[in-house]
Amino acid sequence: MVTCSLFLTVVGCGLEKAYQADSSRNQAASSAQVMPQTVVAKLQQQVRGDLEQHVPTQQASALKALSESTALTARFKNPLVVQGLTDPWTGLTALEQQGSRLAEVARSGLQNLPTLIERLEAGMDRRVETPKPVPVPTGGAEEDHVAFITAVLEQAHQLREKALQTLSADDRRFLFDHAETLVDTFVPQISGWNEQTRQQATADLRFCQLVAEQLDYGALAAAAQVLAGLADESWLASVENAFHDRRALPAPPAGIIGEVLLTRETPSGLVVIGGSGPNVYDLDQRVAILIDLGGDDTYRGRIAAAADAEHGISVVIDLGGQDTYHAAALGLATGRLGVGLLVDRAGDDLYELAQGAGGTGFAGLGILVDMAGNDRYVGAKLTQGAAIAGAGLLVDRAGDDTLTSFGYAVGFGGPLGVGAVIDLAGNDRYQCGEQYPSVYNATDAPGGKPGDSLFQYDCFGIGTGSGKRIFSKDPEQQSYGLAGGWGVMIDLDGHDRYRSANFAQGSGYFFGAGLKLDLAGNDEHAAARYGHAAGAHHSVGLFIDYGGQDFYTSTGPVYNGGAAWDRSVMLCIDAGEGDDLYDLRRSGGLGRADHHSWSLFIEEGGRDRYLVPNGMGKAGNNSMAGFFDLAGEDDYVAILRDSLGGRGNGQILVDQTGGLFLDR
Repeated sequence: MVTCSLFLTVVGCGLEKAYQADSSRNQAASSAQVMPQTVVAKLQQQVRGDLEQHVPTQQASALKALSESTALTARFKNPLVVQGLTDPWTGLTALEQQGSRLAEVARSGLQNLPTLIERLEAGMDRRVETPKPVPVPTGGAEEDHVAFITAVLEQAHQLREKALQTLSADDRRFLFDHAETLVDTFVPQISGWNEQTRQQATADLRFCQLVAEQLDYGALAAAAQVLAGLADESWLASVENAFHDRRALPAPPAGIIGEVLLTRETPSGLVVIGGSGPNVYDLDQRVAILIDLGGDDTYRGRIAAAADAEHGISVVIDLGGQDTYHAAALGLATGRLGVGLLVDRAGDDLYELAQGAGGTGFAGLGILVDMAGNDRYVGAKLTQGAAIAGAGLLVDRAGDDTLTSFGYAVGFGGPLGVGAVIDLAGNDRYQCGEQYPSVYNATDAPGGKPGDSLFQYDCFGIGTGSGKRIFSKDPEQQSYGLAGGWGVMIDLDGHDRYRSANFAQGSGYFFGAGLKLDLAGNDEHAAARYGHAAGAHHSVGLFIDYGGQDFYTSTGPVYNGGAAWDRSVMLCIDAGEGDDLYDLRRSGGLGRADHHSWSLFIEEGGRDRYLVPNGMGKAGNNSMAGFFDLAGEDDYVAILRDSLGGRGNGQILVDQTGGLFLDR
């Protein structure tokens, strides 16, 4: 694990002072909340001529192979990925623009949560059926608010029924039941084909086909937009005032301990308003909408998540207090054949997330919004903005937060899925991995054990999209392969720290797209194999840090910082004029491509320091890779020295295999 002390030791006293001074400057700048300008198209203009001059033949060969790869067998390919493979600059520009729009809408406030849902689905080329919103009550009477809640619930219920109307009862039960199996068994690649894996692949394919071909997904997303109207901040304040002095019911409903101010039966389920003191909620299918006015509450069970196939709408809104959420599997802000929405308005909260929980979607949309506080999200597999055949979204608007997970999490898009984490402010900590041993151990660390320095784990998170690859030459078996979705990680402000295992931080696998954007702050990006815009097997990845003095490192052993394998497209950018440190002594990369791939690393400016003994504009097997440092007097230490010579300031080195090193 890399720490800040290593950063200061390697950089030295001179840069330590600059780093500290820049910290205050960045804080002042970020307080203005100025969105950075998009950079991919601008940087394309700055490097395109160099690529055409120095590696034109190699780039043409790689682009031809990439365009041909789109014809390979994989179900449900995302147009965003296909565009990136056929025209890398156009596709990567579109990917950045999609992320920039998400960041801008998220920053504009919760009143635009419906628009955020629409923008998220646009990245999957899915249209949302725009619903007519239920008018928010202008008065403060209790019954006006209850009528509003009931009307929202009824409209969402009708849209869900429209979405499901062409699905048989058996299909509905299958989608609901198989979601749990899918979460439990999902892996990015099947290498051994037998009766068990065939049955699993058959069921997974049926799951995705039903969502893609029979579920009216636009209507289901519209239901999520309608429910998102309940997250309006001004209305929530009005609800709190309206019910604050109401007397508690003589006895709460079963499963609830503490004061309950109101219950109301509706055709879609029970509406509950809890008091401002500490409550304990054990939730099940009975409760459709719960609003708690405050207190240090404890939630258990199915929290803003469906408990059966018949009850697909579930909402929990907590207006204050230091709350604890103990989620069941697929049991918190989980869309499972429907919509799950959880909004926590204030407090330092703890989210204990079993697999499949925490802003996740599986044949549905799951949305988790935390508006304030220093929160902890402790997750297992497929948590925290993760989805397969659906949409999962986690938005944290403020606070110094910690997000940890086992894998396939923190912005993960599986087949037909878009999963996103958007954090607006605070010095945040992200960690993904250290649970699932990697298959690379068999070749890289035979006999290795957990804890050994060379032992590897998989992550597939922090902005990663992955499909399900059938590793076989048999066309019939390959036909079960599922193309990846879109994984998104966006952090708008703060000095953040990222820690991940293999495949993470703007990574893609098997027709998946990964996006990681960090818009401001002095950040630490620590990854492992296939990290920082690195991926394999027909995937697209984009990593951009827009400003600050940043630290990049890796536990290795290969492929970091714009590294592509097997017909993939990757772009890693550090924008702005910050003085950055790249310590990749245990790895290699910064512009590396192999097996018909296209990959670039671009450092826009600053006095940067490179400790990179392998890579920096290296390509092989009909690929093209480029390393660009566009400005600043840089320090190249322990860098690659090969037949081309050592890398350094003001040098242009061309490798006839397709690699280009250029420092201006």
